[in-house]
Parts: sequence; structure tokens; C-alpha cells
Amino acid sequence: MNSSTSGRTIRIATRQSQLALWQANHIADLLRQETDQFKVELVPLSTIGDRDRSEPLRNMGGQGVFTREVQRAVLDQSADIAVHSLKDLPTDTVDGLALAGVPERAPRFDALLMPHGAEVTGLDELPEKARVGTGSPRRQAQILAQYPTLELCEIRGNVETRIRKLDEGEFDAVILAEAGLRRLGLEDRIGAILRPPVMYPAVGQAALGLECRDDDEQVIELLQSVTDDKALAEVTCERACLATLRAGCHAPVGIHCVVENDQIEATAVVLSPDGRERFEAAITGTSDDALSLGQQLAETLIAGGAEKVL
Repeated sequence: MNSSTSGRTIRIATRQSQLALWQANHIADLLRQETDQFKVELVPLSTIGDRDRSEPLRNMGGQGVFTREVQRAVLDQSADIAVHSLKDLPTDTVDGLALAGVPERAPRFDALLMPHGAEVTGLDELPEKARVGTGSPRRQAQILAQYPTLELCEIRGNVETRIRKLDEGEFDAVILAEAGLRRLGLEDRIGAILRPPVMYPAVGQAALGLECRDDDEQVIELLQSVTDDKALAEVTCERACLATLRAGCHAPVGIHCVVENDQIEATAVVLSPDGRERFEAAITGTSDDALSLGQQLAETLIAGGAEKVL
């Protein structure tokens, strides 16, 4: 981008958790590396999902509990960019906003964590009735489908809080996103990485979504300059699948979509909440067709009966 200084300050709205602040600072650094045309600063906010750390997310209005207030700050012009964990961002667009940037994606799988001193290499090593902390219907359904003797327990709070609850004996194991642990320098707590077919990640997992006002051409151009084409194609396919399924970001839907040499390979699973019914579909194509491939993937799942469990 042009490096002439305009004096404008680009304000990034962010939640105040350690992970959200890491992500916002990461984007601020990317923008500063891209151009010195703007100053960049953070606008920390609190969301309903942050303020209420006891109620299960599915009981709090489901979609958007971590995104609505951040989006509102951009719309009312108290900020210019919203940084989202893309797995938390509903697929329905918000009038006045544009998803203008998707930077390079982090490792996208889930991780199994054990208390200090305990070592396992997978879910199959946990004893019957082991208390596994995860509030995600996607994770719960996939675990119940394969390990029905495990006890799935709701858990809320930020990454550090969940690890503390684990170490204090409230749970025998917890499941967290690999990306968040690595971003916070907590990769030494990872006991096992849960990859497909054991655990399919969430739509948009480990990707960041950068929103701005849809008429702010300066910021749109800036966010496009830090976008990774591979990550954008992957999440476009994944989000198109979720939108066509008409399932929320807390639904028991998992997807693994990989772009290599402009080719997309995607596999998606839909499960009933108890894990007893499972539907799977796969698709391949070119990254230029990411949107339509995601839609076709969902239509295949629906044709196979997945709609009845959503």
C-alpha cells in the first residue's frame, strides 16, 4: 500500500480476554507492517458472552454472543475494525458491515488437556465416566458418538480459567482449541491433538475474521492486503456449507477443508446432539469455486438426511 501518512487512526474493537487481545494485537502488528499510512490502536470491549461465564452459550441466544457488541462498535463508528474468532461469527451478514479480511490461519484442530502430571495420547485412554469439560455441542456430539461412557460436562470461562478448573480437579480432562493454546504460549499443556476422523473442527476454527464498515474503502483495501488467499478460500467454503445447512455456529457440525495448489478437499459431518446419528459428505474442486462447493457439500448432507438433526 501507499506509505504516505494520512494521520488517520484505525481503531480495532476487541474483547478483553487474553486470547482476544492477542488476536487484536496480532492484527494491529500486521497492519503496521503493511503500511505506515495509518496509526493503529485497540478499543477493548465487553460482550455478553464474556460477562456471563456460567450460563451455557446455547442458552444465551446462541449465535453472536461474542460478536454483537464488537460489531456494534464498528457500526456506530467508535471503532473501524472488528477482530473475530471466525468460528464465533454467524454466517448471516450484518447490514453495513463487510467481512473484508481473513489472515493466515493457525493450526485448526482441537486439543485434549489433562491435569498436571497426567499423560494420555487420546480420548480412548480416558477411563469410563471420566469428566470431560467442553460446552461445545460439536465436540460433545463427536465424543459421545465414539466414547459414550465418558461424562461430558459444561465448562465456561477463558482459556486460563478452564485450565485452572482442570488442575483444581473439577474435570478429568478438558478440550480446547489448539490455536488458542499456541497463541497464548500454552502448547506445553496439550496432551493430544484431536484430528479427523476422531474430531472434526468447527467452521472457521483457528481463522480470524476482520470486519469493517462496508463503505470504508480505505480500511477494506487495508484488510484485503493482509488476507491469505488459502485461508479465505477455506473459510468461504466452510461458511457456505454452514449457511446452507441453516445451522448456527454452536450446532453439532464439523468440517475439515484444505486448499492445496488451488484445489479444495472438504469433508463435513453433522451429528445429533447425543452422537447417535451421524451424517458425512465430502467434496473436491478448485478454490475459485469455494462458495458453490460449500453449498454443494451442505446439499449433499441434507439429501442424506442431516436436516432432521439440525
